[in-house]
Amino acid sequence: MWQGAGVRVAFMGSPEFAVPCLRALAEKHEVALVVSQPDKPAGRGGQLAKPAVKVAAEELGLAVIQPRSARTGELRDALVASGAELAVVVAYGKILPRAVLDATPRGCINVHGSILPRYRGAAPVQWAVIDGEPETGVSIMQLDEGMDTGPVLLDRRVAIDPDETSGELLARLAPIGAAALLEALDGIAAGTAHPVAQDHARATHAAMLDKRDGAIAFDRPADAVAARIRGVDPWPGAHAQLRGQIVKLFRARPVEGAGVPGTVLGIDDAGVRVACATGAVAIRELQAPGRKRLTAAQFAAGRGIAAGDVFALPPEPATPP
Repeated sequence: MWQGAGVRVAFMGSPEFAVPCLRALAEKHEVALVVSQPDKPAGRGGQLAKPAVKVAAEELGLAVIQPRSARTGELRDALVASGAELAVVVAYGKILPRAVLDATPRGCINVHGSILPRYRGAAPVQWAVIDGEPETGVSIMQLDEGMDTGPVLLDRRVAIDPDETSGELLARLAPIGAAALLEALDGIAAGTAHPVAQDHARATHAAMLDKRDGAIAFDRPADAVAARIRGVDPWPGAHAQLRGQIVKLFRARPVEGAGVPGTVLGIDDAGVRVACATGAVAIRELQAPGRKRLTAAQFAAGRGIAAGDVFALPPEPATPP
């Protein structure tokens, strides 16, 4: 917990990715207020679950508010009342209006999971994996009213492992972002920070994922199929139709092979080999509806799959009347 000199900050964030930043701030600076999304229903029972940031804040003994909107004046007034010099935003989940951005004397800075201006938006880590990027990283930027368009204070780059899922990459980037945030705050406090404007012509967008992004089409090159399966893990999760049921797919990598796209070529130690438009993918783990996640060998032993079976795109969900 914070023990002395430092910047008085307000922290805004919600998911697990933001927690290392909050904990790092609480060690080195004074966290006057934590702002998180409202509790949301989760699991089969639909019971309300606290955001990961709220859980961490309560463990640290920090004051927490959960406004339903960033535009009603409640958030701005709370930031002003906190006396924070600066607001730190990490995956908060809402676009902040000018009144909120101006509520603290030094404005707001953001920890973003890409090397800006690439992958602006809600799912930068996931789309970097889906697109097969060799590297990504985190950027510390000053927030403005645009979507991740503000000037960048510093960034940190990391290579993406060929077998890495987006969930694993998010977990690896989170402490890197926390360290970069502390470095940026040191520069702000010392007056040595030099924000650099982004080259907007190089910007790309990382839209929020939805459940349809997890539907796997095998009529694409093997490296693209494998990257998609890793990029949507853990959410929305890769899935395809097999023997009339929806099967979840995990841990894919490109391998040699040829055949009609979607056709199971065989099952071996590498996984279930499935033909793609070019090459094949080996899928190491699968999960049938209502069953446990199994290795490919276990799944085949239970007669859930065999050479010659065909994976197809799941049917489109019905449109409500």
